[in-house]
Amino acid sequence: MNISLKGKNALVGGSSGGIGKAIAQQLAESGANVTLMSRSGEKLKKIVHELPTDQGQEHSYLVVDFSDFHGYRETIYHYFENHNIDILVNNTQGPSAGSALEKQTSDYQEAFDLLFKTVSYTTELALEHMKNNKWGRIINVASVSVKEPLSYLALSNTIRAAVVTWAKSLANDVGPYGITVNSVLTGYFDTERITQLNAKKAEQLGISEDEVLADMESRVPVKRIGDPKEYGYLATFLASDQAAYITGTQIPIDGGLLKSL
Repeated sequence: MNISLKGKNALVGGSSGGIGKAIAQQLAESGANVTLMSRSGEKLKKIVHELPTDQGQEHSYLVVDFSDFHGYRETIYHYFENHNIDILVNNTQGPSAGSALEKQTSDYQEAFDLLFKTVSYTTELALEHMKNNKWGRIINVASVSVKEPLSYLALSNTIRAAVVTWAKSLANDVGPYGITVNSVLTGYFDTERITQLNAKKAEQLGISEDEVLADMESRVPVKRIGDPKEYGYLATFLASDQAAYITGTQIPIDGGLLKSL
């Protein structure tokens, strides 16, 4: 199956590394014009020059701070004044780790601004063109923890679950316009985020980070953590014409980690 996204414009959040970068790379490989988005301008500038342009693509980047919603809102609003997006990948950095007992109401508000308000507002801006064009793809990077909460990620468990249920509701509303909305439930992937979380867990348990990683791998039926490239393949398929009948879903990409149906 040959996936072509030639002529499509994609906006990918959190794309200065990890999963976001891998998605951006694969979308570009399939012919899309990609706008990278994160708070690290130096990293984005370097990645833009690494993306393929053999199909005549034009790539760019946008520096934003997802943790500053008011600043983000202004920046993304001005971006959409001059750009139309066909493929929107909603992805941000995760909130701080910690259990429910460690978090205060203010922490949940900050996480809501970071994980939910940025996603819903960006989508709102992108939808006008998608509806007029009768075609659009919205892909939300979520987590397996919305189905099986992780005790040390209380903020992520809570707010990402809200994103997934919002996405299901939105899919019903925009389906008649040829727009699909899907959420990907992320398992363990080889990213900086996992490294940071493993370091915190190792410190709490008094063991090495290698031991934490080995235990993590042992819990996954395929006995390894994921390569971000594999994530990019799934996201690119969901962005394609071939996935036009897939919407309102929550698709785990976790090597079989989830035990629930």
